[in-house]
Amino acid sequence: MQDYDKATAFLGEWGFYQKQIFFLLSIGIIPNGYVGLSMVFLADTPQHHCRLHDFPNATFEQAASMNQSLLLPFKVEGGKLVYSRCSRFKRQEQEGLNQTTRQTEPCVDGWVYSRDRYASTIVSEWNLVCENSWKRPFTMSVFFLGMTSGAFISGHISDRYGRKIVVFGAMLIQTALSFIQVISWSWEVFCILCFFIGFADISNYVAAFVLGTELLGKAERIAYSTLGVCMFYAVGYIILPLFAYYIRAWRMLLLALTLPEILYIPFWWLIPESPRWLITQGQVKEAEKIVQGFAAKNGITHVGMIFDIANSRDDTLLNSSDNQKHPYSFLDLVKTSNIRNVTILCFFVWMITSIGYFVLTLGTPNMYGDLYLNCLISAISEIIAYTIAWWMMHNSPRRLATSSMLLLGGLILLVIQFIPPTLHILATALVMIGKTSITITFAIIYVFSAELYPTVVRNMGIGVCSMASRIGSIVSPYFVFIGVYDRKLPFMLMGTLILLAGSFCLLLPETRDQVLPETVYQVHPIKCLCTSTVTSHSGPNAPNAPPTQDVQAANNGAFSLPTQMDQTMSVC
Repeated sequence: MQDYDKATAFLGEWGFYQKQIFFLLSIGIIPNGYVGLSMVFLADTPQHHCRLHDFPNATFEQAASMNQSLLLPFKVEGGKLVYSRCSRFKRQEQEGLNQTTRQTEPCVDGWVYSRDRYASTIVSEWNLVCENSWKRPFTMSVFFLGMTSGAFISGHISDRYGRKIVVFGAMLIQTALSFIQVISWSWEVFCILCFFIGFADISNYVAAFVLGTELLGKAERIAYSTLGVCMFYAVGYIILPLFAYYIRAWRMLLLALTLPEILYIPFWWLIPESPRWLITQGQVKEAEKIVQGFAAKNGITHVGMIFDIANSRDDTLLNSSDNQKHPYSFLDLVKTSNIRNVTILCFFVWMITSIGYFVLTLGTPNMYGDLYLNCLISAISEIIAYTIAWWMMHNSPRRLATSSMLLLGGLILLVIQFIPPTLHILATALVMIGKTSITITFAIIYVFSAELYPTVVRNMGIGVCSMASRIGSIVSPYFVFIGVYDRKLPFMLMGTLILLAGSFCLLLPETRDQVLPETVYQVHPIKCLCTSTVTSHSGPNAPNAPPTQDVQAANNGAFSLPTQMDQTMSVC
């Protein structure tokens, strides 16, 4: 089979075309950093209480200056007495003269919301409080459910119709629906749009990641997967609190975040389709034109054909035939005890890591201190985290790096509950350290898992892990919801779960500097916590290997991780 990298090696490294593709695709990732996380501000719950009998037009701030003890009952919350947010005292003439204990009633006349932090949120506009408070975390879960569906479906669409059409199609859907969301006339409409925006958001991210890795050469792929995709995602996250600080009404904030996405329209004429994908579809002439265009941009004069059309078509047919003769399914992920153990452990580690990341990100309003400053610090910590993750992937064992970061994060989350409110700066600093450690884990775990699974089912294994991650993101808003009533409880739950995930990582076999397994029979067994690095085996003579003919058949249709590009892919 003709090697694409060798055929295009004459283009060189970091020429004009490589830099153009790197920055255009990276800039396109910026909206992914704030689209989903904007719920931190759009769906935050302002302080509120029932509308008062005798002062129906009084604002929250005006009511605060009154003697509310005569109008609102007390309740214990977080060990403190606070005014009830969901009930009020009945009028005395309704209670009767012989009543010794005042009766309460729900907020039949609606609520009054504080405008100290927000002019409006979806919570204050549609009264997503008290008996309707479940709608707030449900809205976030619907968005993540859309992402789950997008991650599952967009890959098939991209493989069939091309990377470019998915990138820009998803971008168009996300932008158009966000504009419609600005004028949402009900919570139900807003929620439905969240699903499809989440679908488009992850579809754009995944397709852009794949398109960049296929357009760029080996040297540029490493930088693109870290300094490109992840860093520009963090830039989008940094933009969010800056916009939210100056725009306090949710509709105007959403509009301000959506308008810049119109600037991506000219990118359609600047970013080409993947030549690699075109070749797999038999469109070698189109791929030839694109690569010759790259050469012209880099100032290279190339005479003659770059790709062998006949051989490329034959290879496409041969690979399709091999895949039909030796099909693999998700059942192969539990075929042997070794791969079954790896799949179960990875599933829980990915899910818990995802829950921890989104709980600490979406739970920013529940932290001590200024919300906007906390969100900005959280965004900046991601840039630091990806830099550390890059260093750790090159200099430390996968198992210890992943486990140590999870154990550090879990321990910090358990310690936070003992920090008094007066030391909110210390508490915030510890939360950010915990979030940084979990973000580092998120960057490393993708590489670690890819090295654990054998070549023949590696893509399916990562797909299952990614699905576990999406399940975690769907559950995470409910952990945040608990924090509205008790700040400590989410940290206690997450600290315990993350410590458990860190212990699970110590059971996994080490993969750094090891030969990658090719078949399901070569997957390394799990180890005790104190066991040292395993010695890897490969080939037909490996322990527990199947018959030689079966190994050769499996390897013929295998997709390997030969380059460092694949070892730097991360879920941002």
